[in-house]
Amino acid sequence: MSANTLDARDFFRSAYENRYTWDQAFPGYTADVTFKDGDRTFTGQVRVNEDMSTEVFNIEDEQALAQVKSQLWETSIHRVRRSFEDVHGQNTFSYGNTDDTGAVEILMGGKSEGDRYKLRDNEVCHVHRHIHGVVVTIDTFSSHKTEEGYLSHRYDSIYHDPKTGEQKGGKSYFEDNYEKVADYYILTSRVITGEGNAEPVRKEFGFSNIQLLQPAMV
Repeated sequence: MSANTLDARDFFRSAYENRYTWDQAFPGYTADVTFKDGDRTFTGQVRVNEDMSTEVFNIEDEQALAQVKSQLWETSIHRVRRSFEDVHGQNTFSYGNTDDTGAVEILMGGKSEGDRYKLRDNEVCHVHRHIHGVVVTIDTFSSHKTEEGYLSHRYDSIYHDPKTGEQKGGKSYFEDNYEKVADYYILTSRVITGEGNAEPVRKEFGFSNIQLLQPAMV
């Protein structure tokens, strides 16, 4: 699918609808979790409910528990299936530049004025978005291809102040891996590396023994 044959809205819509998401029948799941934060290791259990709410059990350290729950929520919320019109119906779209990798820039107007994306091979490979009072920039370097859309594999993120442009914190690098459990792809590992206070940071989240919940009886 080429930018030359589509208007910018349809070009972006195609990549948006190519993201892997869970369908309305997603029942939720439980898993064991191992969280390695530097030289510390924590183990426990997690639960993602059918409404995408998340729970973490048997991790007593409050900071570790919060980090596990944050990553679990973040990955689960990206699996929510929302229609293009619900998310982007109030936005306008126009083409920007095409870089030397062939990635095509999409500039947003309307409700998301100032946001911009880059698309390559019917996937979003760059996000520059205003959210919760900061600007987040994400570059994706590789992805997992599934029969129902793509999942990001290796990517980085960095935050800036929207008014001053000042960088907030260091750049973080991610590597995500998934396993298909019955009909659904579930995150099995996430490794985050970066710099914190000039010191290397490495956090590893591993999810195993994944079991889908039984669908609620109607």
